[in-house]
Amino acid sequence: MSTEAVVGPDGLARTPWAYSNSLLLDYYDTEWGLPVHDERGLFERVSLEGFQAGLSWLTILRKREAFRSAFHGFDPESVAAMTDGELEALMADTGIVRNRAKIQATRTNARATIGLRADGGLDALIWSYQPDRTPRPRTMTEVPTTSPESIALSKDLRRRGFAFVGPTTVHALMEAIGVIDTHLVGSHRRGSSGVWPEA
Repeated sequence: MSTEAVVGPDGLARTPWAYSNSLLLDYYDTEWGLPVHDERGLFERVSLEGFQAGLSWLTILRKREAFRSAFHGFDPESVAAMTDGELEALMADTGIVRNRAKIQATRTNARATIGLRADGGLDALIWSYQPDRTPRPRTMTEVPTTSPESIALSKDLRRRGFAFVGPTTVHALMEAIGVIDTHLVGSHRRGSSGVWPEA
């Protein structure tokens, strides 16, 4: 299997993992790497990346709508107000990843997200760690899984009360929301975020 950008049947080059499933292909072409700045959207991404830890992203994509239903559309106030009983009930929800620690962390992170509002908000915090340069990977093996910025942001988030935000999870978040651009050089999506137009 190639580790470089692969040209698909439509003539467009993409990172190889995009071709493994139609959900991943759509996610790659329409969402991954595009800037996210709204609080709800960022809280959803933080939550889903936390649930993804130790699992495949495809698993999370398949369960995304169920996650949205379980966690009130990832509205921070609604999730922050969930009771212990409501969280426990989610352990019987086969539509989501039934991991008690991750379920509880979602409420913890909702409360931390609300707490950040007095200090500029989640958007300002995450994007303050945008590096001066973005990676320019030509192959999958050149795509980093952590960075000095993801390590620093991870520490900052944990200091502010967030959970399941390790450096690798945070790096994946930064990739997903456009803080960095790790589309392979040659991919039709490289530079599409507008954040790194000459990437």
